[in-house]
Amino acid sequence: MITIASAMQQEEIKNLLESYDGGDFTYTFKEKKGIKLAFDVTGDKEEAAKKAKEIIKAQPWGGVLFFQAAAV
Repeated sequence: MITIASAMQQEEIKNLLESYDGGDFTYTFKEKKGIKLAFDVTGDKEEAAKKAKEIIKAQPWGGVLFFQAAAV
């Protein structure tokens, strides 16, 4: 499982990760606790957290977004 902590763009992050189709990971939204979004992932969770960060930063709004991606 990984968590994405962000006060903004939560719905966009959720939709972005759930629709990711890179073949190496799948992200399934599990729950929201405060500003943290939890996702079940396939594959290595450390690598999945790094990939999620890359995916979010690649968005036009992701470069200026303050967030954390962590494996739990």
